[in-house]
Amino acid sequence: MGLGGSGVDGADGKLVRRILGGETHAYGKLVDRYVERFGEYATSLCRDADIAADAMQEAFIRAYDRLSTLKDPDQFGAWFFRILTNQCHNHRDRRRSYVPLDTVAVSGGRTPDQDLTAAEAKRAIDAALDRLTPDLRETFVLREIEGRPYSEIAALQDTGEAALRKRVERAKEIVRAALEEDA
Repeated sequence: MGLGGSGVDGADGKLVRRILGGETHAYGKLVDRYVERFGEYATSLCRDADIAADAMQEAFIRAYDRLSTLKDPDQFGAWFFRILTNQCHNHRDRRRSYVPLDTVAVSGGRTPDQDLTAAEAKRAIDAALDRLTPDLRETFVLREIEGRPYSEIAALQDTGEAALRKRVERAKEIVRAALEEDA
């Protein structure tokens, strides 16, 4: 099932129709489905789990409030994806300027030096991603971090695959240059 797909056999559309018909408790099923499907995407885009959770919660609230404006209930996934992406861009600016404790905590038998190296690598990658425009960052995260196929990203972003390939290559160039500068 793709990022913006309608679930198995139009399951999203059926749920949306039930919700709009008064079964508001059914929204929880959509929330569960899309928290799992988009949680990593939001965290990658915001680069902070707490901010991603805030963006995700706000996106679900906005989607629920505007559910009656959805033209095609079977396209809930793609519609929600756009709302979530906008919320991630809005919330990302509020990103905290600290390194989360879990990136430097000693765990799993690693030494403090290994943890410090991992935290430094994460900071370097975050700094490189900061150089990308929101559109490039979104495309880069979907393709290079999430591993989504170009066809799926093209549908989500309402653009052609050739343009996406150019965006990904441009983003890679910027990230590569930033990482080389940092090294």
